[in-house]
Amino acid sequence: MLPVIMAPLVALALTASSADVRPPVRHSPLGADRPADTASVVTRAEAEDCDPLRSLKPPARMPEPGGRMPSGTAMERIVERGRLIVGVDQNTYLFGYRNPTTGQLDGLDIDLVREISRALFGKPDRVQFKTVPSRRRIEVLERGEVDLVAHSMTITCERMEQVLFSSDYLDSGQRVLVPDASPAQTLADLAGQRVCTAEGTTSLTALRRARPKVRPVAVADWTDCLVRLQLGDVAAVSTTDNVLAGLRAQDPTTRITGPRFTYEPHGIAVAKGSPELVRFVNGVLARLHTSGGLRTLHERWLGGYGDFYPPAPRYLK
Repeated sequence: MLPVIMAPLVALALTASSADVRPPVRHSPLGADRPADTASVVTRAEAEDCDPLRSLKPPARMPEPGGRMPSGTAMERIVERGRLIVGVDQNTYLFGYRNPTTGQLDGLDIDLVREISRALFGKPDRVQFKTVPSRRRIEVLERGEVDLVAHSMTITCERMEQVLFSSDYLDSGQRVLVPDASPAQTLADLAGQRVCTAEGTTSLTALRRARPKVRPVAVADWTDCLVRLQLGDVAAVSTTDNVLAGLRAQDPTTRITGPRFTYEPHGIAVAKGSPELVRFVNGVLARLHTSGGLRTLHERWLGGYGDFYPPAPRYLK
């Protein structure tokens, strides 16, 4: 278990981080006492007939793990190379973080990548993890530096113009983290105050659009936000509540407050030129849904923090 941040000036060194708008009305994480807002971070979705919740259908038959992959596909190239290269975070507790006890990467995203490796190679450890900051998640795919990005990434119509996404594997929404002593109950209570979030995220976009206005402070990694909050440099941190759950777990003198004011499904991202790889990843996720493996992973990493489990996957015709 990751050590807890108790002192107000100490932060964990984790080495640097719709068309169909469905409110997530299951259990509100961490004691939220109001229903989720139905707002979406994707304001153009209806106009563009875009549906972030639909992805490419898995293959009718998945290749055998460790066997021959279909000729000419990204999967064949990955297997011939001998390793899967994936862009991940190492700064988001519960999702992608460097375990200080083992020195290894851990979290929900990391475990999902290991399941994809298992489906390709028959082994979960044939992965080269490449840690990237949030702002470079799309860039590393476009430059061909990685095969996949598994980095707590919200599926949006804007991003779908640049990369392909798997089916939704986690549902969340943006909320606010404040010190226990703060009087703030919602984002509106922070009008005119400094609110920290990470560069290159939908959270920053949402803060810039917020009314009444707040003063967004953009940093490279989530632990930077936590340090600034502990130092009193910002009044709050705002991002998806799954990420906030990890920050609160590191510093229990904070609390997550207010309703969700966005709805954000999460997907694994793949370069535009590899639709067969998205189909393969969706086949892995579909198996995990059916077997209960995805539920097990959610319970392992997020069971104490709320219900972020996604609905059954939906596919394009």
